[in-house]
Amino acid sequence: MSSSTSGRGLQPNALSPFDTVVMAVAGSAPAYSLAATSAVLVSAVGLAGPAALLYCAIPMLGIVLAFGRLGRIDVNAGAAYSWVGRTLHPFLGFLSGWALVAAATIFMVAGSLPAGQLTLGLFDPALAQNTALATATGAGWFLLMLGVVLGGARLSARAQLLVSGAELVILAGFGAGALIRIGDGGGVVAFDWGWLGFGHFDSVSDFAAGTLIAAFYYWGWDVTSNLSEETRDSRRTAGLAALIGVGLVFALFAAFTVAVNVLLTSGEIRAHQSNVLAVLGERIWPGAGGRLMVLAVVLSTIATLETTLIQVTRSLFAMGRDRTMPGALGTVHRRWNTPWVAITVVGAVALVLFVAANALGSVADIMADALAAIGLQTTLYYGLAGLAAVVAYRRTLTESISSFLLGGAWPLLGSVFMFCVFGASLTRLSDAAVAIGLGSLLVGVVPMLWYWRQGSAYYRPARLDATRADADGGHPGSRTPTPGYAGAGLPTDF
Repeated sequence: MSSSTSGRGLQPNALSPFDTVVMAVAGSAPAYSLAATSAVLVSAVGLAGPAALLYCAIPMLGIVLAFGRLGRIDVNAGAAYSWVGRTLHPFLGFLSGWALVAAATIFMVAGSLPAGQLTLGLFDPALAQNTALATATGAGWFLLMLGVVLGGARLSARAQLLVSGAELVILAGFGAGALIRIGDGGGVVAFDWGWLGFGHFDSVSDFAAGTLIAAFYYWGWDVTSNLSEETRDSRRTAGLAALIGVGLVFALFAAFTVAVNVLLTSGEIRAHQSNVLAVLGERIWPGAGGRLMVLAVVLSTIATLETTLIQVTRSLFAMGRDRTMPGALGTVHRRWNTPWVAITVVGAVALVLFVAANALGSVADIMADALAAIGLQTTLYYGLAGLAAVVAYRRTLTESISSFLLGGAWPLLGSVFMFCVFGASLTRLSDAAVAIGLGSLLVGVVPMLWYWRQGSAYYRPARLDATRADADGGHPGSRTPTPGYAGAGLPTDF
């Protein structure tokens, strides 16, 4: 008996609402994001870091609303790839999917390297400076998560609950410790509610720089949409889980950014850069605090490696199913109900990139340009998804004030914000980061044009319209598919 088939779908109802909330939080990687970006944020806007996170969260919630509303009328593992293609244009839809694939692939290398470095640092700080050893250790974590993702959605959820659960327990404990320390007057400066206002931004340029950096913190919550075909009651659950997840990570980001402002001096922050959380942990709990916070960052990095693998493999699965990429990518394992060919291909590509990264230089050099490039790709597909939601729900926007605000104004605000961040990034990032970001996007034009010329039915889409979905009882997939349309007969809304 064959172990796989291209006619099977992903395993339905594998994840509960609680599982998807855990995935949303893990996707944003609280400890990892704080460790990787806090020093950069403080360097850019000083004490206004909490405000930058807040004013980035507001438009980001517009994108969360857009994903949730689109997921109600089109359940698809490709998420923005499907929605943008069916509302704006198939070329833009493919580029949305490709942007996620490119960002996730880059992150798997950029995320695995610090995972290896930090793991080694727990045992011997000198070992962490060995790029080859850090790369090998990071690759080991990557392969472990690759095996978990291959084993199915339920196994992925159980592993995520264990890893992210331990991370969140550590962060909650240190968050409480920071409050006690601040309450006892142990800070270098006093807390000021003005840190959440506009007063600490010196200029509009500073505000733009702060929100640009803050946008990186949140990326990853949309893994809930890529898991929609495997989630129980996903039309409601995926969007709600993303909303709860973003709310939780904002609370963590704001709390720890405030703690950094209060408990650490600007000199300490500049001196330790990506090790800021360890210094903060040591300040809260002298002796063991630093190592525990490093452990939290390691766990966070491993957790987000898993969610990133899920996003990229589900996106490639949807593309293979639609024949906008090689059809083999749409093959599902008969036992595990996972896109095993896509997972194998992603693993092979990532391992090649690990070898290439090891030849490029230090971990810090690799991280800087790679992480910066990811911002270009994520803001592009987030912005397009926000527009897609407005277009899909355009005929319902005047039905009520809530429809106008939640279905139109807020997603549109989020979309405009993302495109502004994209444009600002082009002028602020290094030439290498821009080349990586735009170059990886341009590579996607080749398969897009090839499969368009091959006649993939994805490029002849059934338009996505909320009013038609409502008329069919909220289940677009219940309609008879367009003859020859991609996915006809498959257990998805396509």
